[in-house]
Amino acid sequence: MANPKLLGLGLSEAEAIGADSARFEELLLQASKELQQAQTTRSESTQIQPQPGFCIKTNSSEGKVFINICHSPSIPPPADVTEEELLQMLEEDQAGFRIPMSLGEPHAELDAKGQGCTAYDVAVNSDFYRRMQNSDFLRELVITIAREGLEDKYNLQLNPEWRMMKNRPFMGSISQQNIRSEQRPRIQELGDLYTPAPERAESGPEKPHLNLWLEAPDLLLAEIDLPKLDGALGLSLEIGENRLVMGGPQQLYHLDAYIPLQINSHESKAAFHRKRKQLMVAMPLLPVPS
Repeated sequence: MANPKLLGLGLSEAEAIGADSARFEELLLQASKELQQAQTTRSESTQIQPQPGFCIKTNSSEGKVFINICHSPSIPPPADVTEEELLQMLEEDQAGFRIPMSLGEPHAELDAKGQGCTAYDVAVNSDFYRRMQNSDFLRELVITIAREGLEDKYNLQLNPEWRMMKNRPFMGSISQQNIRSEQRPRIQELGDLYTPAPERAESGPEKPHLNLWLEAPDLLLAEIDLPKLDGALGLSLEIGENRLVMGGPQQLYHLDAYIPLQINSHESKAAFHRKRKQLMVAMPLLPVPS
């Protein structure tokens, strides 16, 4: 294994666990822009025209904000679970449930009084949208996740209080969006690409849930669910060329994962996301020898 690296990130709603936060923030912002630009031209992306659904009004420090909740059949649906199962997952702090969404770019608009405001388009799967229309619980969950997603993507702080617009399904105009033609492959779901840590005694550290996926041919991302933690204090992380080892404070967690890819451990970075209670790790990959 390469020398242990404590990795840091300086982003809103994330707690850094290293001293290199400014550089990592710049790296992530640059990588995000490059990935978005590349996604518009790569063959695995496709352009969709979301259909209007409903519009909610909230605000930020910069003024009024409208979120257009839209839908498209091209966006994959979430896992088919009942509301009771989903509620139980949320109560148990399980982070395995995802609602695929496409978060559009901000666009300037004028409200009914002719005052300037900002609108965002957030699209979900059309079948799931129809199901959501008959469920206050799912509708509020989607709005919460959409708001948090916009905050993360655009470094916003939106007011959690909102109200639905009556007789107005959207603000301004709904633009086309680029989405992935195929779901990003989660390495964990392939079954044999990482080796879990050996079984430990019941009183020993817990092995946290790990999600891995290729965000780009040369970038591997990881999410490690840590529901018992409120911050990064006491976390340790070591990354080698094909191994990730994480230790939690007071021996709450331990993860030792083998990853059959060549990782650039010197450029890898990580951060703890407080809202999601997750350790997020970005691991650039070394080029494969020809």
